[in-house]
Amino acid sequence: MEKAVYDQAVSHCLDAVYRTALNCCKNRQDAEDVVQTAFLKLLECGTPFQDETHIRRWLIRVAVNESHSLRRSFWRRNVSSLDGQTAEPAFSQPEHSDLFYAVQELPVRYREVVHLYYYEEYSIREIAALLHLSETAVQTRLMRARRKLKQQLQNWS
Repeated sequence: MEKAVYDQAVSHCLDAVYRTALNCCKNRQDAEDVVQTAFLKLLECGTPFQDETHIRRWLIRVAVNESHSLRRSFWRRNVSSLDGQTAEPAFSQPEHSDLFYAVQELPVRYREVVHLYYYEEYSIREIAALLHLSETAVQTRLMRARRKLKQQLQNWS
């Protein structure tokens, strides 16, 4: 891959890939590792990309796959953090923090589609392609996630 194309991909896609990885990993350090791996794979990739959107989708797919691999790894399953502290975002309004924590408590399968749909603004068709699911499965996961979020937020009130 050409350096100019790679640099442009890093500057335009880094935030979206990081947010996706952080959403999947729930840990800043793991998300940074996933992002680094995704961009390293992009650098080593010999596949020609059509445009910047194609690169962005490819990077998000790699980040999701790497997050799943990390979660399934022996190390991740058998080692616990010493400090257990993660950097959390600061919220100007309390209801935003409630929603953030409610989304973070969702199972991964629901959290991924909520993040891609609402935060990354992908359509259901695009999410289905990214996650290798049917459109109906994505719609069902979104519906169930909304239902779970509604229940969680009502319980917190």
